[in-house]
Amino acid sequence: MTRNKISLYLDLIRWNRPAGWLLLLWPSLAALWIAAHGFPGWHLVAVFTLGTILMRSAGCCVNDVADRDFDRHVKRTAQRPVTTGAVSVREALVLGAMLAALAFALVLTTNVVAIAWSFAALAISLVYPYAKRFVSMPQAVLGVAFSFGIPMAFAAVQSRVPLVAWVLLLGNLFWVIAYDTEYAMVDRDDDIRIGMKTSAITLGRADVPVIMACYAAYLAIWGVVLAGRIPAPVLAITLALAGGQAAWHYTLIRHRERESCFRAFRVNHWLAFTVFAGIVAGYAIV
Repeated sequence: MTRNKISLYLDLIRWNRPAGWLLLLWPSLAALWIAAHGFPGWHLVAVFTLGTILMRSAGCCVNDVADRDFDRHVKRTAQRPVTTGAVSVREALVLGAMLAALAFALVLTTNVVAIAWSFAALAISLVYPYAKRFVSMPQAVLGVAFSFGIPMAFAAVQSRVPLVAWVLLLGNLFWVIAYDTEYAMVDRDDDIRIGMKTSAITLGRADVPVIMACYAAYLAIWGVVLAGRIPAPVLAITLALAGGQAAWHYTLIRHRERESCFRAFRVNHWLAFTVFAGIVAGYAIV
């Protein structure tokens, strides 16, 4: 394999843009800590960290194949390897399948419940790229796909998926809708022209208020779940710091400028990291 081909594959899986897998990682690790009532052990931390990177990379392969005829009409995505033909559809699908297989091998080191739920996670991941053609709010579908590490974490730790896991998934879904609507605002003009469906188009001028409401719902739901699980002062500081970041995002997106909206999306993983760090700190001092 030539160095140029390796470079194209790395570009395909967005290797130089880690924000994508960090958006999936922090909620999954947070769920691990909550499920285990503290540090879950290095084995599960490694499985979920590596698994998140692998599955996000596999998802990029599937997404770029599904969107190859649309991406060429969008300024931000016109030079993606599959769209330009530098990487063939077959190559992208084979790479995606190999990455997903490696992620599944990691799941096999957990338990039968987590293995069973991994098939549901895979199915949702495969459905999302096509939801943008038919669903007015495809970000909600993405929210489920990007939040599925939460029930997977509970399954891996507790060999079951209790109600609290689904409550956390619901809260995380609101956060995904918030940041992916910011992302969709970047491409709104192009998406309208090519007939793609996104939350930014569906919401129209309500986009910014809905984004802020989603941030509030995310923090409220996770705050209710964490109340009583970690010390109140730690929880209060965590929510204040995360809420402050959400308020900053409002200043970035309120004028709906392309670059500012893209910046808000790119730094969103810090908000979830703040929540995760608060959870780790809270359980460490309980």
